[in-house]
Parts: sequence; structure tokens; C-alpha cells
Amino acid sequence: MDFTIRYEPAPDEVARALRQGLKRQLITVYRILPSVLVVAGLACIWADAVFMGVGMLVAAIVAPFVATWAIRRIATRQLAYMCVPTTIRVTNDGYECRTDQYSTTMQWSMFGQVATTQEFWLFFVSRQPAAFLPKCAFDSEQQAELSDFLAARQNAEAS
Repeated sequence: MDFTIRYEPAPDEVARALRQGLKRQLITVYRILPSVLVVAGLACIWADAVFMGVGMLVAAIVAPFVATWAIRRIATRQLAYMCVPTTIRVTNDGYECRTDQYSTTMQWSMFGQVATTQEFWLFFVSRQPAAFLPKCAFDSEQQAELSDFLAARQNAEAS
């Protein structure tokens, strides 16, 4: 496998990839933190600390929205660097992304996990999102070859 493509990601596409990659890390903010705040808020209300309890219940409702807003704000800052014409080269050893501003080369062995979505291949290092490849940048033949290659790597690492 060795193919090179020229691609310019759209801002909304990069934002979706970042959101999908970070979704796993944000489970604490979206599920666990609100649950803890609800339980603590009810306990405070039960213990006659009504003001604090109501504050925690409000925080349980607001926390996921604030987290989403913060992620969008952070992603917006990164878009200027990511939404530029990019040359992507994919080989059996890894892949390289080059723009006028930066060049990144990553070996497949760096990634502990690869998640496949309808739009992207998301790559994780130590359970943290590290990179993504947009499927729409590749033709159907390249997509099939890359999907097979990544699935084979995942299966080999799992055994």
C-alpha cells in the first residue's frame, strides 16, 4: 500500500472528527460528573443545605453544555492550522500529513487503537485521540484497502 492524495478538510469536518475522537474522554463530563452532582445535590437538599443542593443540580444540567462549548472553542482555534491544503501519504509503515505550515509522520505501531466511523479513521495513542484520516479523501478502492489493512493490524495486535 502506498498512495498519496491532496485534500483540504472543511472546518465542520475537522470539528466532527475532534468531537468523535474526544467523545470517549468526555464520558466523565457527560455522564459521570452530572450523576455525581445530582446525588450530591439531593444529599445537600436532604441535609437542609438547599442553596448548595440547588447549585449542584443546576451544575449537573449545565456541565455537558459547557463542556461542548469549550470543545468547540478549542477546536475553532485549531481549525486555522488544520483546514488547509494537505498532502496525505499512506504506506504500510504509517502515514504522513504535509501542509505549508507543518509535516507530521506517524508509524502505525504508535497507535494502540483505531476506531472506524462512517466518516473517519480515528487513531489513539494511550487512549488519547492523536490523529484522524477522513474517508472522503480516499477513493473507494483506497478506502477498502486501508480498512482491510487497519483491521488486520488491529486483529494481529489483539491476538
